[in-house]
Amino acid sequence: MINENLPKMWYGGDYNPEQWDAETWTEDDRLFKLAGIDVATINVFSWALNQPNEETYDFAWLDETIERLYKNGVYVCLGTSTAAHPAWMARKYPDVLRVDYEGRKRKFGGRHNSCPNSPTYRKYAAVMAGKLAQRYKDHPAVLIWHVANEYGGYCYCDNCAAAFRVWLEQRYGTLDAVNKAWNTRFWGHTFYDWDDIVVPNTLSEEWGGNRTNFQGISLDYRRFQSDSLLDCYKLERDELRRITPDIPVTTNLMGFYPELDYFKWAKEMDVVSWDNYPSLDTPYSFTAMAHALMRGLKGGQPFMLMEQTPGVQNWQPYNSAKRPGVMRLWSYQAVAHGADTVMFFQLRRSIGACEKYHGAVIEHVGHEHTRVFRECAELGKELQLLGDRILDARSDAKVAIIYDWENRWALELSSGPSVALNYVNEVHKYYDALYQLNIQTDIISVEEDLSKYDVVIAPVMYMVKQGFAQRVEQFVSRGGTFVTTFFSGIVNENDLVTLGGYPGELRKVMGIWAEEIDALLPGQQNQIDMKEEWGALRESYPCGILCDVIHAETAEVLAEYGTDFYKGTPVLTKNAFGEGQAYYVASSPDSQFLQGFLANLCQEQGLKPLLDTPPGVEVVERVKDGSSYLFILNHNAEEMTFDAGSANSFDLLSSRQVAGHVTIPGRDVMILERSIAAHS
Repeated sequence: MINENLPKMWYGGDYNPEQWDAETWTEDDRLFKLAGIDVATINVFSWALNQPNEETYDFAWLDETIERLYKNGVYVCLGTSTAAHPAWMARKYPDVLRVDYEGRKRKFGGRHNSCPNSPTYRKYAAVMAGKLAQRYKDHPAVLIWHVANEYGGYCYCDNCAAAFRVWLEQRYGTLDAVNKAWNTRFWGHTFYDWDDIVVPNTLSEEWGGNRTNFQGISLDYRRFQSDSLLDCYKLERDELRRITPDIPVTTNLMGFYPELDYFKWAKEMDVVSWDNYPSLDTPYSFTAMAHALMRGLKGGQPFMLMEQTPGVQNWQPYNSAKRPGVMRLWSYQAVAHGADTVMFFQLRRSIGACEKYHGAVIEHVGHEHTRVFRECAELGKELQLLGDRILDARSDAKVAIIYDWENRWALELSSGPSVALNYVNEVHKYYDALYQLNIQTDIISVEEDLSKYDVVIAPVMYMVKQGFAQRVEQFVSRGGTFVTTFFSGIVNENDLVTLGGYPGELRKVMGIWAEEIDALLPGQQNQIDMKEEWGALRESYPCGILCDVIHAETAEVLAEYGTDFYKGTPVLTKNAFGEGQAYYVASSPDSQFLQGFLANLCQEQGLKPLLDTPPGVEVVERVKDGSSYLFILNHNAEEMTFDAGSANSFDLLSSRQVAGHVTIPGRDVMILERSIAAHS
């Protein structure tokens, strides 16, 4: 995301000057310069300040803030302030208040507290966006619009119920079509009037969050609520675009957040931005996968790292401090995977309420003599030196993993077969295996063009959407390698079972059919016995959670189950299809099996690791204008040695030539620039 006003990697974060006095602002200006801060995200939660009553709008404080920041070399990511409605609005127009999952009407408080189908909220949010755009449309400080904040949460009020019925009529056309899609003859649930349809919560079809009597109703309500919140975003975005068509618009996403279909949202965003908050014990590969997902939301376009903590978080059960070097390391991990900004929450710590212990560049002590500030200032200097060198560089991955929010919703709502089945965990198992192999991997949607890749993996593709199976067949027939797993190809978009044998529409390309699905108890395992040694795979490997009992039709059997009544039946198959092949993994294997299996597939396709590194040393590549930028990230506390190759590379951070065996200190980073032609 290259901006001519600030042609470098933006560095800054959330700033709340409205919580402070003028003396503190002067000190902020000084400290921002010391830290290299050049972008501040402001006005995110200031609706109550900007609009103290229905008729009054007062932007004097915002005028002063923007002018002061710009005068001191700091640009703004300008929030629309609509992330929490003001108290007067809740008092005067209670339709803005949500009704929760239990059917209780909320009072004013918290945030994410506005009903997305409230006419009042929609009206005043759009008006606010328009007034801000009109006021600041020509101000050179404004780099990007930030709409609301971390959208999320569902509502179950009467406005939502009425809007849901309209949404259903637009989606299905007739009540007969709704009854068919939801299979309402089960339990005599046939609807005869649109008003018969009520929201699915604990007062009707659901209990316990993801338990439901009717998957079709609950699945559609998740689609509807995601769309409703997206409509709120679009109302503000459209006002901003109408008045400031040249200023990009975004809102901050939250990685694998379950409630919103981010692939659908990304189509409406000029640039994806997201908030990254791993715990001290979050696997590094999981954070990498989340970055890859954000990159994949818009087909590989670089994204904004909108928030991360400089030091400590405050809302997790155990809020560990980031160890020395980790803030820099994790910042560069985001950049390695496609971030073109490094930004924090927050620039100065609040003194009260629930985020007063959330870390900041400027801590409560108020000066620069802290470890966190020093580390932030050092990173700021490095980003100044990097300039625009890496901006807009892309991934050139030839392996992709498919992730789909609607498939996740359907799996989580499924009445069986096992509570241990976790879609995100299964996706991560495959991503982690490739991560350990240093194989660059994209996370893509079911709509993405598969022809860009040599290997495409779709773990637990329970829901097969219209046209997807045909696209897989085309991909494989033209020489691609496709992998899917147990509990795939079961249902269509309405969560209705595809008859004729699992894996349904994928049966032809996979060359197998599944007769039964066995759910294993906690601690219970079966095993994958290789029929013959295959590359890195030898002998036996444990597997668990689910076991599909399958029959090979046209597929070759590579491994069989080792125990239970289905001992000797296939667990790993390979089906030749046209010029390519499709693999079916009928259970959930361990990491050793997956690393060997995926190493074999990559070797078959001629895909090599980016580098050979010790465990804990991550390698990621971005490419731009004929140059490769290899990020070497040592997540270990100890120094490590790796082979950088025989040809010289230039480390952008140390400004030295690198070749052969190289030592990288603990929690350190290298960015190796080299010509693609020289290393191809």
